[in-house]
Amino acid sequence: MKKRRDDIAFPMAEMSVLKDLEEFLQASDSLEEGETIPVQREEHMDRSSHDIGLLIENHAVVALSIRYCALTALPRSIDQLTSLRELDLTGNQLTSLPDSLGNLLQLQKLYLTGNQLTSLPETLSQLINLETLHAYGNHLAALPENLGQLTNLKDISIGHNRLTSLPESFWQLVNLQVLNLAENQLVSLPETMGNLSALHTLDLGHNELAALPESLGKLTNLTFFLYLSDNCLTSLPLSLFENLRKLRYLNVSDNHLTTLPESIGNLTSLIELRLYNNQLATLPESLGKLTRLKELHVMNNQLVSLPESIGKLEHLKELRLSNNRLTSLPISLGNLRRLSILDLRNNRVGTLPDSLRNLDNLTSLDLRANRFVSLPSSIGELAKLEKLDLRWNKLFLSPGSLQQLEQRGCIIYI
Repeated sequence: MKKRRDDIAFPMAEMSVLKDLEEFLQASDSLEEGETIPVQREEHMDRSSHDIGLLIENHAVVALSIRYCALTALPRSIDQLTSLRELDLTGNQLTSLPDSLGNLLQLQKLYLTGNQLTSLPETLSQLINLETLHAYGNHLAALPENLGQLTNLKDISIGHNRLTSLPESFWQLVNLQVLNLAENQLVSLPETMGNLSALHTLDLGHNELAALPESLGKLTNLTFFLYLSDNCLTSLPLSLFENLRKLRYLNVSDNHLTTLPESIGNLTSLIELRLYNNQLATLPESLGKLTRLKELHVMNNQLVSLPESIGKLEHLKELRLSNNRLTSLPISLGNLRRLSILDLRNNRVGTLPDSLRNLDNLTSLDLRANRFVSLPSSIGELAKLEKLDLRWNKLFLSPGSLQQLEQRGCIIYI
């Protein structure tokens, strides 16, 4: 054992590693000359407020944070920190990692986000206790072939890299709960994807996927998020709609979808549904079964009408329909008593149903760029309306026709 300047004793081997790291940090001006890595007293490392710090138990380093310090390399002796459970290297300039990293057999959490890594060492597969691996925002073109040996992994974030495929062993990570593969260059996924049955959050957005495996429907524990946005999808596997009944958030925006199946009505746990920037001409009547839905985003499609069943979405708070081809609105729209935002901008609507007077929680109504020449007097009954946008219509409004709204403080754009 040997004491540092801060009077804390460490084994000689650990002291040597810390000294090497401190020299790196002093060279990058992240530490002052002679300054040591501060010891945090919290039970768990507080990475949100401390970029540099270490946590100790029984005179051994169990967590080490070196974030946003322009660090360009790790000492090969890093494996002397034999009790290390958490290593956070977020936001540095690392281009590679030493093979010795694989000797940190107690490591449970490894954060590498925002570096310049082009590969991960094959020895990573030795970290059998690893539960969290974040390498978002690097330059990874491939993952270690034997990554599937890390069967304790629960959370992987490897988005915003350059991955075109994943090793076959990847689909053996059956304990994964969170998987972020967004912003890569993936063109396909295998049917073995269905092995990841513990997933509750899956992000496949911003790739080049033209299709999804039917085994997606085996991921019945997807309860939080499924992001499929910004791909090349023309359809979705039916198994998604038939089996993912616990899913709360679904985003399939920025694809090439032309239709949705009636079985979408099975997704009765959905709270938010994002379908914008597709080529949808209709929405299925079964949409009305999504009675827990709070937000429906369908802007930038080719909708010519809405299903009458939309009025059954009694918890809906936001309905965004801008940039479609709607010519009318269903009377049932007036049943959406919790609706706060209704965006109809840039459609072909010329009249509003009188039932809209029932939207007594509506705060924002956007009618820009439609075909209105007049408005029903009942619009003045929208007691909570704060903003009414009527621009780019050909309205003939009688003096005082909107006076009731203005007197309540509603901002009106004409």
